[in-house]
Amino acid sequence: MDKKRVLVIEDSVFFGSIIKKKLTGTNGYAISWAQSKEEAIIMLNKKDHGFLAGIVDYNLPDAPNGEAIDELTNRGIPAIVFTGQLSEEVRNVVWSKDVADYVLKDEPYSIEYILNLLHRIKRNSKIKVLVVDDTSFFRKVISELLMIHRYRVLTAENGEKALNIISQHPDIKLVITDYNMPVMDGFKLTHTIREKISRENMAIIGISSEGEQMMAARFIKHGANDFIIKQNFLTEEFYGRVNQCIENLENIEKVKNASIKDFLTGLYNRRYFFDTGTKLFSNAKRKNINLACGMLDIDYFKKVNDTYGHDAGDLALIAVSEILTKRMRETDILARMGGEEFCILTVNADPTSLADIFEYLRKTIENTPVNIGNGTQINITVSIGVTTQIEDNLDGMIKVADEQLYAAKQSGRNRIMLNN
Repeated sequence: MDKKRVLVIEDSVFFGSIIKKKLTGTNGYAISWAQSKEEAIIMLNKKDHGFLAGIVDYNLPDAPNGEAIDELTNRGIPAIVFTGQLSEEVRNVVWSKDVADYVLKDEPYSIEYILNLLHRIKRNSKIKVLVVDDTSFFRKVISELLMIHRYRVLTAENGEKALNIISQHPDIKLVITDYNMPVMDGFKLTHTIREKISRENMAIIGISSEGEQMMAARFIKHGANDFIIKQNFLTEEFYGRVNQCIENLENIEKVKNASIKDFLTGLYNRRYFFDTGTKLFSNAKRKNINLACGMLDIDYFKKVNDTYGHDAGDLALIAVSEILTKRMRETDILARMGGEEFCILTVNADPTSLADIFEYLRKTIENTPVNIGNGTQINITVSIGVTTQIEDNLDGMIKVADEQLYAAKQSGRNRIMLNN
C-alpha cells in the first residue's frame, strides 16, 4: 500500500480541485481523482492502486445515495464521506456502511479536518490497540471499528490474558477493557497495568454496560484515561475518544523527544547521551556488560558547507544519521555530539567483531551518495575512533575514542582506528 495515495471521488470540479490542491504539495499525498462511480471502479480495479484511503461524495450522478462508498469499504479502504447534506437519514446510511468518518462540505475547516484524518489513518498502521472483553460480540464490534481506522488490533477475553499479551507486545499504546469479566475484571486489569506502565506510555479506556453510573469514576480512579458506555455509544464519539487518547500520547512523546533528541537528525542529544551512557558505563565498570565507544566525524565537512551551502551540509548530517540508525542495533546509543561529530555506545557487541562492524559502517557511508537537490549528488566519508577500554568515567572513555578519531584523521581520513 502506498501510504500517500488517496482516491478522490467527487463530481464537483470546485471541491475536487480544492481537495487536490490541499493534499498535494507540501502535504505530499498523491491524488487520483474520479468524477463518477464508474471512473472510480476503473481505478480501484487496478491491482496496484494501493490507496491509503478514499474521499467520496455521497451524491454522485451515477450513485446518488452513497453507492460509491461501498466500492471503497468492500475493498477494505477507509472511506471519508464528503457531503453537502447530512439529514438523520443520510447520517444513518453513512455510518451503516462502516466508513472512517464524514465531513460536511460547507464547514470552513472541512478540508483541514480531512487532512488531519488522513495523517491519523496513516500513522495508525503502526499503533497497537488491545481490546479486552469476555463477550466475543463486543470484541468483534470494537475491533472492526478500530481496523477501519487501520489500527493494529489485538484481543483478549479477560484481564489475565490481556496482561500476557501486554508482556509480549510492550509497544501497545491503548487498552480498551470491559469491567465485568471472569478471572480478572477491568478494574484489577487497569490497576495492574498502572503499577508498571504510566499514562505517558499507554492509554486505557474503560467500557461497561449502560446504567452503571459510578463505573466511569471508578475506572478513572483505578488509572483509566476515559470511559465509554458500550451499549449506546455513537461511532463518532468512539473514534473521537480513541483518537484523542492516542494523540495525547503522541504529544507527550513529541515533548520528550524535543528534550532528548537532536532536532535535525533525530538522534539523541548530548544530554540524553550522558544521562543514559553514564548508567551503561557504571554497568560496564562492574563488568555486567561489555561496552565500546565510537567517535565518528564527517571528513572535510567545512568544505561541503563552503562548496554546496549549509543546506547540503544538513542533508549530509541527516544521511549519516539514517545510516547509523539502520546499521546499528536498537540497544546501541547513537548521539549527535555537535557539528559533524557523532558518538556511538555499543552494548555487548562481540569484541572480535567491532572492527568489522565499524568498517562496514564506514564503507556504507562512503558508498552512499547524498542527494542535495536539483539532481546533484555528493559523496562523503567519515573517520572513526573506537575504544573498549573502561576508564575512570564515561568522559575518559570518550576522550580515548576521540584520540583514536584524531589518529584516524592524521593517518589520512576515511578509516577507523580501534583501541582495545
